[in-house]
Amino acid sequence: VACLISLFCCSFAVLGKQWYQRRVRGAKKDLAMVRMHTPGKGIAQSALPYKRSVPTWQKLTADEVKETIYKLSKKGLTPSQIGVILRDSHGVNQIKHLTGTKILRILRAKCLASIIPVDLYHL
Repeated sequence: VACLISLFCCSFAVLGKQWYQRRVRGAKKDLAMVRMHTPGKGIAQSALPYKRSVPTWQKLTADEVKETIYKLSKKGLTPSQIGVILRDSHGVNQIKHLTGTKILRILRAKCLASIIPVDLYHL
């Protein structure tokens, strides 16, 4: 029994050393404890349209969008929530392409932006 335990410990030490050497050398596949289906980490991300002009099917004007932003801000919504509502309900794909400025800058111009930044507010 002691011989089997020593054999197991020795083989475990050798496998650990091989795993470490492969890890240090930067091998594509290593002897990790989890099963990965692909060797990479992926590049999932969103992409903005190349064309930065307003689409021809867009019916709202810049002034109408700004008024909607002011109304939604007075309800207490954050700039990201305002952008989602404008995208989903009103069909405005990019506010910056339509108005020329971002939502937060539009709100700051009218002194409607919150004093605390959004990322600090959610901590």
